[in-house]
Amino acid sequence: MLSTIDSTNNYAMAQVNAGPVADGSTFFAMEQTAGKGQRGKQWLSEPGENIMLTTVLQPALALPQQFMLSVAVALGAYDFFAKYAGDDTRIKWSNDIYWRDRKAGGILIENVLRGSVWQYAITGIGININTPHFPDSLINPVSLRQITGKTWDSLALAHELCHCLEERYSRLHPAVFDEWLEEYKSYMYRFKEPALYKINGDIFQGIIMDVLPDGRLCLEKGKTMLELGFGEVEFVVVK
Repeated sequence: MLSTIDSTNNYAMAQVNAGPVADGSTFFAMEQTAGKGQRGKQWLSEPGENIMLTTVLQPALALPQQFMLSVAVALGAYDFFAKYAGDDTRIKWSNDIYWRDRKAGGILIENVLRGSVWQYAITGIGININTPHFPDSLINPVSLRQITGKTWDSLALAHELCHCLEERYSRLHPAVFDEWLEEYKSYMYRFKEPALYKINGDIFQGIIMDVLPDGRLCLEKGKTMLELGFGEVEFVVVK
C-alpha cells in the first residue's frame, strides 16, 4: 500500500522499468495527485476514499488478443461492483464500469512491449467507493456510497476486487474467449438500445449491435454499420 503518489500506473511502470516485476503484483494508493484515466483524463479522489490500484500482469497471449485481457479485467471489475450495486451495473465499451447512466469506475491498461513480445500489461483501476458528492463539472459520476447509502472500507473492497480480477485472469485462455465475449456483451451499457453518439462533432442516434474479438464496436447508424476503434466515438450522456 502506498500513501501519496502521482499515479499508481506511473509507479507500476517505474517498477517495470527498474527490473522484473512478478505477475499479479498490485499497488494500492491512499491518495493520487495525478491519477490517470482514458485519453489523458484525470482521476480525482480524496485520500482513502476510493479504490485506486494498479496490477502488473504478464498475459500469456499474443498481442492481437489484447482486447480479451481488457474483457477479462472488465468482467472482474463487473463481478466485484455488481455484488454490491446490483443488476443495474453495466460495462461501457470498452471497459468503464457504469451504474445505470452513471460512471462508477474506469480501467486504463498500458502495454509494455519488448520487440514484438507483450511483456507487461500495466492495469490501472479506479472505482468510486465513498465519495459523497462530485464536482458539478463532472457529467455523470456515481459512487457505491451514493448507490447504497453506506460507507465502505475501501482497502477491504480493494482486496476483494483483486480476488475477482485474479479469478478471471487465472482462467484467461483462448478456450474461454467466445464465452466471455458473449458474457461481456450481455452486461454492456446500451447494447442493442437506441442512444446518442458523437463522431467528429456529428451527434446522431445509433445502436450498438456487436463487439468484435479485436475490440471494435459495431454501431448501426441508419442503414450503415460502422466498425469503430477506441477513441473514435463518444457516448453522448445528458446530465
